[in-house]
Amino acid sequence: MTKIYTIGSNGKTPKQFFKLLKENKIDLLLDIRLNNKSQLSGFAKGGDDFLGYLVNEILKINYKHDPYFAPTEEILDKYHKDSDWNSYVCSFNNIIKQRNFKEYFLRKYSSYERVCFLCVESTPEQCHRRLVAESINKEVVHL
Repeated sequence: MTKIYTIGSNGKTPKQFFKLLKENKIDLLLDIRLNNKSQLSGFAKGGDDFLGYLVNEILKINYKHDPYFAPTEEILDKYHKDSDWNSYVCSFNNIIKQRNFKEYFLRKYSSYERVCFLCVESTPEQCHRRLVAESINKEVVHL
């Protein structure tokens, strides 16, 4: 089975970020941000394929942006307004069930040995990448 990792771009220098991917022999960096073009993404901005180019050229890691795993605008807006993590988790768990993340992941990405879900939060505790990863495999490594 595919080994699952997660990483957040905030709070890491580019050197730390790329080193973690390399040391863990990631072969697919799966960007699950709804909007990967934000200026807040810094070096992890993916809109002009900058990040994809870097990880592929420097580390020979595949990069894909797949917003299928992202929350909806409505859920994000509500969370940004009220900061109610428990409510966010409840809403996002409904998306996980509706979209059947595990089946989708297995169909599209099971050929990769080590997949790392990318989002922006510096830690996984209050980030949807943790929820996504754990819905696919209970054994997850957070970088």
